[in-house]
Amino acid sequence: MDRTAYVRHYRPADREALAEICVRTADNGGDSTHLYPDPGLMPALFAEPYAHLAPELTFVLDDGSGHAVGYVLGTADTKRFVDDFRAIWLPRVTDRFPEPEGEPETPTEAMTALLHRPERMILAELEGHPAHLHIDLLPPWQRKGHGRRLMGAFLDALHRQGVHAVHLSMLTANTPARAFYDRLGFHVIEVSDPGPLTFLGRSTRGVEPVGWAGSGRRAGESAQAAGSEG
Repeated sequence: MDRTAYVRHYRPADREALAEICVRTADNGGDSTHLYPDPGLMPALFAEPYAHLAPELTFVLDDGSGHAVGYVLGTADTKRFVDDFRAIWLPRVTDRFPEPEGEPETPTEAMTALLHRPERMILAELEGHPAHLHIDLLPPWQRKGHGRRLMGAFLDALHRQGVHAVHLSMLTANTPARAFYDRLGFHVIEVSDPGPLTFLGRSTRGVEPVGWAGSGRRAGESAQAAGSEG
């Protein structure tokens, strides 16, 4: 199946697959279904707002049949994204996920509180890396080079927009993810009081966007294999 997998832009029809990928990778890289009774919570935080607000920077790994099995998504401007998250995205999901009162006592309450605090994404130490991203792949598609291909497409898109640097945050305990980012040239960005997170950044230059259906002969080959683009 790997021979026909390719990276392409997100389509609205990918929304359910995007949510599923998010849920199945949201517990330190593993399935989070047991933690959050409402399967829409984690996608509402970490996947769907990016596809809604920045679809041009949302890429998926297509398994060759039109089904998304991985994604990379993000924003070119974190400060603008935070403003849009509060003004545009939160009103769409507040009825389903109302802001909890008092200190969170459950994983659901903790994540719902984060949903209502988008300003947490703005840190002074990250100003030199204005873009940020999230990348996830379903387990059968990991460690096969697909993550590098997704990252290449995303970084290339940022670079073409004139964005010079990007950051991400990850759970420090997720050592396999850290090894992946190290191989791609990410470096630690020190921030005050990071909690359980590590912040990483890198230039948008230097990862070749190999094998994604965005340009040239490869795009035509991928479309022919998938039978869905031309």
